[in-house]
Amino acid sequence: MKLTKAIITALPEEADLIVEKYKLKQEITKWFMTIYTGERQSDDGEKETIILCLCGVGKIYATMAMTYLCENYQLEKVVNIWVVGNLLWDAMQVGDVIIPNTFLQHDVYIPDFLDELSYLRDPIFLEYAIWENYDLKKFSLRLSGICVTGDQFIDDPETIEKLAQDYGADIVDMEAYAILSVAKNYDILDKCVTIKSVSDGADSEAAKDHKDNLSFAMENAIAILDFTL
Repeated sequence: MKLTKAIITALPEEADLIVEKYKLKQEITKWFMTIYTGERQSDDGEKETIILCLCGVGKIYATMAMTYLCENYQLEKVVNIWVVGNLLWDAMQVGDVIIPNTFLQHDVYIPDFLDELSYLRDPIFLEYAIWENYDLKKFSLRLSGICVTGDQFIDDPETIEKLAQDYGADIVDMEAYAILSVAKNYDILDKCVTIKSVSDGADSEAAKDHKDNLSFAMENAIAILDFTL
């Protein structure tokens, strides 16, 4: 199989911006999932294959899509990119980009004495973050942080406070932990990067802010994607 760089995103609005930027063409529609493909010239002058997987929202869809990619492509790199809710407004604002290095599930409860199920509560670490923040004028880039994943759209202050206190979380999403769990089982965690851009504050205005700010937030994330692929 040809070496492939894969991008995974959840929403059509997110995917459309990536398709346009890299001039990708729709190739496969399978189940809920759509895959777009294209080529670009790498830094060494060689052509490289890029695929975009529009996987759908939530851990189940993300798990199925990542498994499909691992089974059908020789993955050189996997970049999980999309917008997220911000839990720490003193640290980040709408449009800021974070590349987290620690991932947990917040909607799973497994008692400590059930050691055989510890994999469901254990964090996943990616070792690429360098623990620095950068002011890029248009937005800030944060290279580290904790992302918590659950099949819930977070939009209330009580839950925000709980996630921040229980997990020290910076952001919340609905897919990252699932994607990385599959990558871990296929032994390709070292090929994975997660880029998240803040679209909302996970508060009572989250649904409206998410829609209003999605394009702006994704454009900033895609600017970082260029350096990551």
